[in-house]
Amino acid sequence: MHLKILVTAGDGIGPEVTNEAVAVLKDVSAAHGLTLELDAKRIGGIAIVQDGTPLPKETLTAALDSDAVFLGAVGGNEFNSLPPDKRPEAGLLGLRAALGGFANLRPAFALKELAVNSPLRPEIIDGADILFVRELLGGLYFGQPREWNREKGEAWNTMRYTREEVARVARVAFQLAQKRRKKLTSVDKANVLEVSQLWRATVIEVAAEFPDVTLEHQYVDAMAMHIMNRPRDFDVVLTENLFGDILSDESGVITGSLGMLPSATIGGKVNLYEPIHGSAPDIAGKGLANPLGAILTGALILRHSGGLEAGAAAIETSVRKVLEQGFRTPDLARGNVQDFKVLSTKEMGAKVRETVKELLK
Repeated sequence: MHLKILVTAGDGIGPEVTNEAVAVLKDVSAAHGLTLELDAKRIGGIAIVQDGTPLPKETLTAALDSDAVFLGAVGGNEFNSLPPDKRPEAGLLGLRAALGGFANLRPAFALKELAVNSPLRPEIIDGADILFVRELLGGLYFGQPREWNREKGEAWNTMRYTREEVARVARVAFQLAQKRRKKLTSVDKANVLEVSQLWRATVIEVAAEFPDVTLEHQYVDAMAMHIMNRPRDFDVVLTENLFGDILSDESGVITGSLGMLPSATIGGKVNLYEPIHGSAPDIAGKGLANPLGAILTGALILRHSGGLEAGAAAIETSVRKVLEQGFRTPDLARGNVQDFKVLSTKEMGAKVRETVKELLK
């Protein structure tokens, strides 16, 4: 079995965390007879500096010729003065659009080992396990027209969806719910927005194809509160683009750090994988970044592009074991710090690799 992966490490802490994740991927793949073909290209700020564009043609061509794309992070303060279509984030949006993945999977899970990191009480988050399914190619991020008229001092974006766009991501969410606890929560703002009224009506239509899945609806503002006070009540959460971006980041409080959260974008020509954290330029190059979100993203690559569930499970189990043993990166070292051994980015990656090898024996 063979898997061709394009690695676009990007900016800030992206290269640091991606390096550790790739090392784990290599070990697990080799143990399961999966051959990896790895290529590396530039995207984001580093591509602006070296290539004059956030998404070089060479990167896009290589991405479309791969089985999966593994992204680190993009962005940097030095690019904030650029127009939106010239910033590093434009490279990511362009890549997403070209690859065609419309369903962004963002798991958020509570680990008892990290309960001290969450501002929520342990009895609230204990057992919480939510899979956000975020529509990724529509809504405000891609809708036209959009403009910032500096002369007039006004700007506008367009939230736009078609029935077909909603239906295809809803089917992905229902199919995933069938494999979990058979409950789906659709999030919208149907009491105010016509787009959300279309969203809700379409999700109800698709639900008829999945009678074994229980469907409920929540307004986005209410859902933001429910994630904080009753996260265990939710299984698969289906959202449009903007709402899903915000709610899945908010769910970082369940795990205790954004550095723990992976994601996968599926449904297009090539699947795109990335931890949901940003480039964190303030800690880049200092060995302080948490690589576990990137390492767990590697597990999603094996699961959704490599068809290697055993390998994905080995990575996820190893991450949990490392945390159980008291190893932490600085963002996770809270509470009784004397009970932990705080590791650098490279040291945490090495510890996961060591644990994976022991598990695979």
